[in-house]
Amino acid sequence: MNAKQHVVVIGAGLGGLSAAISLATEGFSVVLLEKNDKVGGKLNILHKDGFSFDLGPSILTMPHIFEQLFIKAGKSMADYVRIQAVEPHWRNFFEDGTTLDLSSDPGIMQQQLAQLGPNTAHEFEQFLAYSKQLCRSTEDGYFSHGLDSFGELIKHYGPWRSLKEFDVFRSMDQGVRRFIKDPKLVEILNYFIKYVGSSPYDAPALMNLLPYIQFGYGLWYIQGGMYAMAEALQKLAIELGVSIRVNTEVVEIQHQQAQVTAVRLQDGSVITADIVVSNMEVIPAFNTLFQQPPAEVHSLKRFEPSCSGLVMHLGVDRIYSQLAHHNFFYSDAPKAHFNAVFHQKALSQDPTIYLVAPVKSDPSQAPAGCEIIKILPHIPHLDPKKPLTPEDYAALRERVLTKLERMGLTSLRKHIVCEEFWTPSDIQQRYYSNQGSIYGVVADRFKNLGFKIPQRSQQFKNLYFVGGSVNPGGGMPMVTLSGQLVRDKILADIAAQDLS
Repeated sequence: MNAKQHVVVIGAGLGGLSAAISLATEGFSVVLLEKNDKVGGKLNILHKDGFSFDLGPSILTMPHIFEQLFIKAGKSMADYVRIQAVEPHWRNFFEDGTTLDLSSDPGIMQQQLAQLGPNTAHEFEQFLAYSKQLCRSTEDGYFSHGLDSFGELIKHYGPWRSLKEFDVFRSMDQGVRRFIKDPKLVEILNYFIKYVGSSPYDAPALMNLLPYIQFGYGLWYIQGGMYAMAEALQKLAIELGVSIRVNTEVVEIQHQQAQVTAVRLQDGSVITADIVVSNMEVIPAFNTLFQQPPAEVHSLKRFEPSCSGLVMHLGVDRIYSQLAHHNFFYSDAPKAHFNAVFHQKALSQDPTIYLVAPVKSDPSQAPAGCEIIKILPHIPHLDPKKPLTPEDYAALRERVLTKLERMGLTSLRKHIVCEEFWTPSDIQQRYYSNQGSIYGVVADRFKNLGFKIPQRSQQFKNLYFVGGSVNPGGGMPMVTLSGQLVRDKILADIAAQDLS
């Protein structure tokens, strides 16, 4: 029966690719429609002046989630894409000159943490055990069963286990401070929140599973650049019979009462569908792909967008030997930084800066003797009530470059020979993300308990969503997992219909 089911997937980001592959593996007929000129969504690439810039994600974690797509299809991921471990994981820079590496090697970690105090390594070991417990509990239900709400969480785990194992009464920051005393290590562990574009002071303590995800499953680079994963999934999808159409924009989802029936393209043509899966974020999809936004959209206000970013891709004509592949330059006032971004909706005066130097792992990404410096400070998403101007973003660019030069990247401005500069408006225009957000829905324990939007539409019985705005959330592995979980939901719903 599945072979007779025709699925249209809107958007070929990782969530859409994963859904298309997962459904094709089960025998569905799948058409994957992408408005841009290539698959991958925010996993994007730009070749410019001899530099290869990965425009989107720069870290691969949980590679087993991607591998499952290949295993289900009877393939080996190693035949499509190669990954390599990154060591150290991160290099952390502080204004007082302290530098500390995060490493997968326990011995190196002990040596690094010793500079923060004699008991810090032991505190970190206790924290990592806590992080592992959060991760294992989450994998047991939220990930493996695709739980979509706090009610489903309670039903699966039971009330007592839910309250105890998920540390529900603490914020992420409070969870860190249960174990860690040194302020620098607190700041490092708090900044794992970068994976989901939220604030550690607002996010639930559950987000402390993120360090174990990195330490337990490793931190990886995709050989040839991160975009190679999109190319690998595209190849697999085509082999499975998925029809992929780029430069093809969906402008309307058509429906009759509680069932979607077709999608209309920008050229006026219509493709009928038994099932529609949208990789476009839920709120923008409801607001733009229906002639009248459905009633369902009004119930989604608590799922506010994550932060955005000022994305600077720099090609420089020298090598900065002090950098690792992944680097963080920390704010001297971290709470003020997060407060500016998430509460004042303002540009931080002293942002924490994530800096990627991929040439450390892959010299082929830049001309000889040159380096790529990707810079990403988190900034507010677009807010029509508090609009920011191009001049505001330009001023932040200058503050960021001044901070990096002060903290050791000598004469960085003078060595820039190539630049690509994106603001939230660019991100919104390219990907139709909600208000220019990068990571989907913000994780906030008071607004949404850290949950994202459910994958099943509550109004249309054959409309489903994947990507960073739905559970299990943003980031490469989670949006890829969302495609696999939506397959499970679709199969379960079809089975339930067959029984009725």
